[in-house]
Amino acid sequence: MSFLGNKMQNPRRFNHQTIYVNERKEKLDKMEEQAKRDLGLLPDKKEFNPEDLRGKFVESTVHLKKRKSKTKKPFSFGVILVMILFLIFLWNYILTGEWSFSLF
Repeated sequence: MSFLGNKMQNPRRFNHQTIYVNERKEKLDKMEEQAKRDLGLLPDKKEFNPEDLRGKFVESTVHLKKRKSKTKKPFSFGVILVMILFLIFLWNYILTGEWSFSLF
C-alpha cells in the first residue's frame, strides 16, 4: 500500500437522522405559540443580538467569576497624589538636608 500511488478516499459525511421525533406535536406547539403571540399573551420573539451574549460565559462559570473578583484594583487618584507629594518632600530632604519645604 503506497500513499503516493493510491487516491485517498474522502471520509463519509455526517448524516444524523432523529429517531424519536413527534412532528405532529412540534407542529401543534408552534401553532399554539404563534396563536398566543397573536393574542398578546406571549411577548414577541426578540431578534438575535450579539450584545446580549457579552459576559454571559463569565457569569455562568464559577472559576472565571473567582478570577474576575480577585483582580487587583488600580491605585486611586488620591493615593497616587499622596505618593508624589511624599517623593517630592523626600527629594527635597536629600538635596537640602531639612524636612521643611520652601518654594524660594
